[in-house]
Parts: sequence; structure tokens; C-alpha cells
Amino acid sequence: MSEKAHLTIGDKTYDLDVTIGTENEKCVDIQKLRKESGYITMDPGYGNTGSCYSSITYVDGDKGILRYRGYPIEEIAEKATFVEVAYLILYGELPNVKQLRAFRESISEHAALHTNLEHHFSGFPKTSPPMAILSAMLNLISCFHPEVLEVHSEGPEFDRTVALLLSKVRTISAFSYRMAAGKPFNHPNPNLSYCSNFLHMMFSDPYREYVASPVIVKALNLFLVLHADHEQNCSTSTVRVVGSSRANLFSSVAAGVCALWGPLHGGANAAVIKMLEDIKTSGRPLSQYLDMAKDKENDYKLMGFGHRVYKNFDPRSLIMKKQVYKVLEELHQDDPLLEVALELEEETLKDSYFVERNLYPNVDFYSGILLRAIGIPLNMYTVLFAIGRMPGWISNWRELLEHKQRLSRPRQIYTGEATRNFVPLAAR
Repeated sequence: MSEKAHLTIGDKTYDLDVTIGTENEKCVDIQKLRKESGYITMDPGYGNTGSCYSSITYVDGDKGILRYRGYPIEEIAEKATFVEVAYLILYGELPNVKQLRAFRESISEHAALHTNLEHHFSGFPKTSPPMAILSAMLNLISCFHPEVLEVHSEGPEFDRTVALLLSKVRTISAFSYRMAAGKPFNHPNPNLSYCSNFLHMMFSDPYREYVASPVIVKALNLFLVLHADHEQNCSTSTVRVVGSSRANLFSSVAAGVCALWGPLHGGANAAVIKMLEDIKTSGRPLSQYLDMAKDKENDYKLMGFGHRVYKNFDPRSLIMKKQVYKVLEELHQDDPLLEVALELEEETLKDSYFVERNLYPNVDFYSGILLRAIGIPLNMYTVLFAIGRMPGWISNWRELLEHKQRLSRPRQIYTGEATRNFVPLAAR
């Protein structure tokens, strides 16, 4: 017999099903509560609301655990490329040699943009935010590939669309940077790996081919792997909500880009760099910044600390921090912002206010320093996040179709005016 939860309202008790996940996560299923009782539950921000059943990613915030399809992030980040991880997230298993080769070839095949699509970049002002360009161009791609509008969640057409999206999001991103910089586009090179090709499209010039060192390529792979999926975060939930209307995959992931853009989500790594630059140039002691962050009357926040889910160290931040050192060593550089970051981390770990509230550095705290070392401009940081998160968005869109998820439609409690009579304009 399945376990039941009992909710008593007045003199009536309602039996609610309890379901248990693979990792012993427990859920009280309230799908029938409103129909049977007239009541809804209230959970602003959905901090304690499960929106779906998913087999893609597991996060345990209390223990600092992140797994893709059962594989610990520590192993995946060390041993797999982004393309391998994308395949794993999308199809549920790590690819064998033959599958990986075919997947890489398919991604390479779809890297180029239609010539007419390239012309659309000139219609954007040079000051356009790259995330706005990315969202717009992802929607626009479907106009050049109308066959993808009817794609379902399986079969060769879905596989083709997956490769097309994973490849073109990288090309669009690089082209948006080149357009803003007033430089000619670098077309993709099919002989290069996923990350090497992106760096080539970003940084090669007619007089100088950019060739990234293996350490830089590894670092970019790592960044994308660590961002490939993260359960039901804001942007992934947005993709699911849009997809639940049976909107096509391109529209759904374009909406995910818009959600990711916010400084409380994907834009946090850029906000960390701005914060560190401010601390470095202000000349004010770190203690003053900590005091401002602790002051309830002050809106100041230390960006890159704490996480909505993790109540322990973000496992991705520890991996990212190690990679930052490797990149700076490879480039024979010292980054003064890293020194500020390390000092800030040290001070917060000694401060009971931050420790008691589990405000530890998250993945955004060091990812910006990593991208900065690679040479990625500040306004492209969130774009890189979007490239990395694409496999997770696609997989969640696919999963909701396979689960026949209903149209997302949250309820509300109305707190406005009661019924009023209309007053003619002359009498107001």
C-alpha cells in the first residue's frame, strides 16, 4: 500500500498520495486537492513546489551533490568533454565511440548559418546586448528551417534539430560578438572541436588564426559542462512552461535565454566581476562591504555567495576555482581580481553571519574570473552560460512531451477590489 499524507481542513480530512524519488526525495501530490476541497497551496517563488518528475539531473543542496543522469559532477567535469555530456543529458547514456563520432559530425554539419540569416546581424545596433541578439536569432532560425516547427521528441528529425541548435547557438554567439566589435565574421571550421571552433569564430582575424592551447580548451569545456543542466532552475522552468503550450523547441529555448539574462540567474557571474572591480578600485576595506551586506536596511549584496538550492558548498565552485589557477598558470598571468576574490572568500568563511546562513561561494563566484582569463568579454558571460545550458533546456523540453505534461497554469489568490459598479466618465 502506498504511503498517504492527510490534510485536515475544518472537520474534513483529505488523503494525498506520497511519492518517493530514486534518491528518497519525498513528495506530497496535491494535484487533486483543489478539485476535492476548493483549496490551493501558496508557495511564492515555488521554493517548495515540485513541478514535474524528471530523470535528467539530481541536486542535493544540503549535501552539495550534483549528478547528471546519475554521474557525479566531479567525475564528469574531469573526464568528459561538453559534447559527451550533452549527449548524456539528451539521450540518457554516455556515447560509445561510434555514437560520439556521429554526434560530433552532425553538430559540425549544422554549424554554418544561412547567408540571409547572417545579414540580420547588421540590423542590430552595435550596442545591442548579446543575450537579446541570441534570443531573437534563435527564434529567427526556425524561419529558415520550418521543418523543425513540427519536431516531436524522438526520431531522426529530433536528432537533427538537437545538433542544429547545439551548433548554431555557438555560431550566433560568436557572430554577435564580432558584429559588436566591428569585425568580419569567422565562419566555423569543421576540423576543430566544439570549443576550439567557438574560440576560432570569436578571436581569429584575417591576419592571425587564433589557436587555443589545450588548457584553454579544457577550461571552456569545463565551464560548459558545469552549466549543462541544473534541475528546475528559473530558465529551465521557463522552457518547460513555454513548452507545455506545445510551443516549438526554438521558441522555448529562446524564452529560456530571456529568463537566464537576469542578474539573479545567469547574469550573476558578470555581476561578480563588477563587484570585484568595485572593491579593488574603491580603496575601501573589505569589512565595509561585509557590513553593508549584513545590514538589513542596505540593499547591497555580495554577488556570487549563497544559492537558492545549495545549503552547503556549490560543488561546481570548487571545480571552477581549481581550473582558474590552471588557466592563469598556463597564461603566466596574475589576476588582481582573483586576489580580491580569495580575500573576500576567506573573510566570509570566518564571519558567523555568512557561515550560519550558508552563504558560501557559488559557481558564479569563480566562473567570471575563468572567462575573463580566457579573454571572453564581460557582456558575453551570460551568453556562454546559455551555450552550456542548451542540452538541459532541450532535454527538459523533450521530457515534458514524453510525460504528456499538462499546460502550465499556476493559480493565485486574488487580493484586489471586490465587485464594483462602473462609473460613467462624466461622473468620475
